[in-house]
Amino acid sequence: MTFSTGRFLHGQVQYASDETVGLIPEPDMSSNIELARNNMIEQQVRTWEVLDSRVLDTLGSVPREDFVPSRYRKLAFSDLRIPLGDDQVMMKPVEEGRMLQALTLTGSERVLEIGTGSGFISACLATLAAEVHSIEINPRLAESAADRLSRLGYGNVRVECADALGGYSPEGSYDVLVVTGSAAEPPSVFFDWLERNGRLFIVRGHSPAMEAVCLTGVGTRWLAESLFETDLPRLIGAEDAPVFEF
Repeated sequence: MTFSTGRFLHGQVQYASDETVGLIPEPDMSSNIELARNNMIEQQVRTWEVLDSRVLDTLGSVPREDFVPSRYRKLAFSDLRIPLGDDQVMMKPVEEGRMLQALTLTGSERVLEIGTGSGFISACLATLAAEVHSIEINPRLAESAADRLSRLGYGNVRVECADALGGYSPEGSYDVLVVTGSAAEPPSVFFDWLERNGRLFIVRGHSPAMEAVCLTGVGTRWLAESLFETDLPRLIGAEDAPVFEF
């Protein structure tokens, strides 16, 4: 399998915590929330060279605050990764924006998402593509995301509780595959689930400096565009083998 690499944007890794929450004043959940959303787009996302109007409109219309755990709601628009419990996190808004832009969705694609999490990225993908099938191994996250997406009216998303790397077999092939966890290298099975000229977003490498890439099929090759540096939890089933010291 052949890869070629493009640009690489760097960023610091930051996570929300209970201490962080205590430093943020309680917002007025009316006009101020829209101001915070606009500031997120203009002061964070755009500065990461996210200029695609459809992506920016999506980040402005999908209610991120409704996908954030209630204890971190004040941080919904902050430049932080937000914990979801069970060692899972939401990516930063800037990372989500870069990912969505790199996928160049036109509205006709069938998308497979590995790792539903809160459902926020699922909702963004559903806004930009035709159909989203999202796989989540954690039953708690799968159920809450499915309920949330249904309640908010995202009817073109289907959430399934399943183990993507544990013998799972999708129904047909997809135009785009989005992986919201990391792996040392993209599992080979993911390429089998994509159309010939499909696109795959994944975070690869090792902590603390992993690389987010968008891989695009061109003939028999996969061209890699480096997007940004990050550090995400491992996709369940793609954990590193333990290293024994003697």
